[in-house]
Amino acid sequence: MATASGGSKRLSLGRVVIFALAGLPVGAMAAGLLIYVPPYLATQLGVSLGVVSTVWLVVRLIDIGVDPAVGMLMDRTHSRIGRYRPWMLAGAPAFMLGVAMLFFAPAGITWIYLVGWLLMLYLGMSILGLAHTAWAATLATDYKDRSRIFGIMTAIGILALLVVLSIPVIVGKTSKGDAGAIHAMGWFLVGIAPVAIGIATWLTPERLNADQKRRGGGMHLGDIAMVFRKLDLLRLYLAQMAFTLGPGWMTSIYIFFTRDYMHFTTAQASILLLFYVTAGLLGAPFWAHVSGRIGKHRTVMVIAVAYSLGLMTVLLPPKGVLVWSIPVNLWCGFAGSGFELTVRSMLADVADEVRLEQGRDRLSLIYSLGTATAKISSAVAIAISYAILRQVGYIPTLGHGNSASAVRGLGFTFCIGPIACVMLGAVCMVGWRLTAQRHRDIQTALEARDAERALGIGDGEPVGEAAAVAAGHAA
Repeated sequence: MATASGGSKRLSLGRVVIFALAGLPVGAMAAGLLIYVPPYLATQLGVSLGVVSTVWLVVRLIDIGVDPAVGMLMDRTHSRIGRYRPWMLAGAPAFMLGVAMLFFAPAGITWIYLVGWLLMLYLGMSILGLAHTAWAATLATDYKDRSRIFGIMTAIGILALLVVLSIPVIVGKTSKGDAGAIHAMGWFLVGIAPVAIGIATWLTPERLNADQKRRGGGMHLGDIAMVFRKLDLLRLYLAQMAFTLGPGWMTSIYIFFTRDYMHFTTAQASILLLFYVTAGLLGAPFWAHVSGRIGKHRTVMVIAVAYSLGLMTVLLPPKGVLVWSIPVNLWCGFAGSGFELTVRSMLADVADEVRLEQGRDRLSLIYSLGTATAKISSAVAIAISYAILRQVGYIPTLGHGNSASAVRGLGFTFCIGPIACVMLGAVCMVGWRLTAQRHRDIQTALEARDAERALGIGDGEPVGEAAAVAAGHAA
């Protein structure tokens, strides 16, 4: 399949939805891997909390180097079927194998087993997530249209989460219990991956700019050094880390909190998550629209405040009364849906500025470093939250047998940590300069530079009008 080139034609809603389908497997995995698998390992398979938290941290640290390497290779990929399409097709088998070996893990597994197959799963997720996100950024160059595409992708991912979260509710009505729910999730993930990825990669065009068409060769560590010269990008990475760490912290101990602090069953906890995620279906397009009106940096600051206000009420509903916890979950789910789509869209905008200033397209590398940042945050979320739970005396296997002080510590750990994290992310956005108008100037300069290069002028460095705009925008 030939790679489409050039152009900034706006994709129809139907084409964007088809493309967004490729995010279903990784989006669904976000719930299964963080919410259900660690507690399943600790309670059903007898793996200690210390081993689970250590394995997750070690694997994330090992996996950090994978993303920049893959990103640099993607930026230099040229094939008959495109730049990102071959990566999507390669990531699917690794993802499916990792899911099969973890969600159907036998009793008595060792830490070596966990490390090996968790690495395989994260490799598949890295390839799929990075290729899909970077590909999306090339489908729209307009400031507002990027928010539209990432908003739709977020909504599709939320639909995948709804399916995964409904599985424990359905299975909970049978005799298969928690183990049956994990196995059902595994079957869903293995089945949806080839279908969703196959349809999306087959029907979606690829658009190349002038830099992408000429890139080639292997990895160059100097590319990473060039990216890190962009201080605004480093600030955005710090914000992304905070926005990932906050919800990830809460997610990693969600089952413990709902079961032992709020006195809900696993099925009831999943029902609450369904409300949380369903609210995100409305929140994602809402925040995408708001970001086009007031700017993406202001929008994400508003999101952080709204999310924190919701978490401040999470301990107030009476224990064991499901209906009183629903409004809290609706509020937090509506707000929380805006973090990822806004940051991903902002990364694409900064990547345009980097390309203008440095004369090179480093889009995939920039996203890969963001993915690595998110992975660090996810690992830290599990490691820190589990460590704090051990310090307050909470023991998962005791369930309701934990002491009152341990349960109280569980509740405060669940809400205070995430609030501090997301508010730190909001602070990082104060004084952000890449507005919609500035991005329009950058796009105009890029188009002028690409036109000059098409006429054989310059070697890829900013020239003419592009040089003037790059000099004015350099951080």
